[in-house]
Amino acid sequence: MKQMQLTSDISIRRTVAEDNAEQLAAVKEIIRNVRLNGDAALLEYTEKWDGVKLETIRVEPYEMKEAVDRFDPQLLQDLSEAAGNIRDYHENQKQQGYKNIKDDGSYVAQRVTAIGSAGLYVPGGTAAYPSSVLMNVIPAQVAGVGRIVLISPPGKDGKLSDGVLAAAHILGIEEVYKAGGAQAIAALAYGTESIQAVDKITGPGNVFVALAKREVFGDVAIDMIAGPSEITIIADDTAFADEVAADLLSQAEHDPMATAVLLTTSQRLADAVSLEVERQLKTLPRQAIAGKAIRDYGMIYIGKTMDDLIDAANELAPEHLEIMAADAEALSEKIQNAGAIFIGRYSSEPIGDYFAGTNHVLPTNSTARFSSALSVYDFVKRTSVVYYSEQAWQQNEAKIARLARLEGLEGHARAVESRAWKKENGR
Repeated sequence: MKQMQLTSDISIRRTVAEDNAEQLAAVKEIIRNVRLNGDAALLEYTEKWDGVKLETIRVEPYEMKEAVDRFDPQLLQDLSEAAGNIRDYHENQKQQGYKNIKDDGSYVAQRVTAIGSAGLYVPGGTAAYPSSVLMNVIPAQVAGVGRIVLISPPGKDGKLSDGVLAAAHILGIEEVYKAGGAQAIAALAYGTESIQAVDKITGPGNVFVALAKREVFGDVAIDMIAGPSEITIIADDTAFADEVAADLLSQAEHDPMATAVLLTTSQRLADAVSLEVERQLKTLPRQAIAGKAIRDYGMIYIGKTMDDLIDAANELAPEHLEIMAADAEALSEKIQNAGAIFIGRYSSEPIGDYFAGTNHVLPTNSTARFSSALSVYDFVKRTSVVYYSEQAWQQNEAKIARLARLEGLEGHARAVESRAWKKENGR
């Protein structure tokens, strides 16, 4: 891996696909086609890009049963246990509304209600992700979303992966469709003959998925525009080079544009990690993907103090941040910007991806400066409620009218004053 001294201008921010105009134009055409032609467009794109001719896009109950029957019972148990951990974590995010009642009988309140429907995109392509099913569906279920739809691109056999269908089965999701890419996002946003439009779309995907989510935002809600995976590791001389290298590669293997960064105060560790990454790459099944990511977006920065490393991590605001150093927990308290923080030697990032219970749908591209992990909060909305008693209106009507006229809004003032004549005349 490349090495350099840490400076104050460290950055990994990149736009989605560097705003590739050709890709964006293609996405807009796909969305237009799906809006005009519905299922026919989905079937056309599935044959063109996934290489499979489908008769129908909905997963039939027998397909899910066959997938579950084929699935390794131990893996089914593992997925079920992971689902339990994820549900336990997200149950703590449930919110209650509130009502503030005043002495005059008036009140202001907030009601928390679930959105009506959610469409959850699960990537296909170079890998299938049952864990993404768990991470997207469970927060929506805990929030109380009434209709949850799952959509994912089929394989060459015209089926979704057994793992994805097994995860859907564990969670009781029955509305599952076979479609991928920008066309799947368009179908969720605008509906087709088979798919009823949803209120919110969540889930990661490739650049076409990301661009499509950006295009449909406003007509439908989305979780975030996810970019390539990122990991940053803060480590000192107490860390083990082979473990640091393995954790860097755990994210590099996701995508050739994935970012893997080591921040360290130790030149010895930096040199050892560089060697370990190259050694471990030789036997990694996804060597081509991980190798390109390491070459293009892998970096080791050497700083003078741990505070320098903390400052750099906060500037990077990475998707995943590991701290493998003495006093790791104390150091973690200084982190303001990270999608998820993993503390100590035994908290390798994949633990969060699969089993700890925290959500692995995280902000990328330094958006952890202002964004959070997918959660129950993403599947609810908060509604303000106002009740003014007659007494409260009498006490405040003139004040409200004056404030309205201050802003030149006579209609506002008259609206609040319109009750006065009736009151004076006993009506």
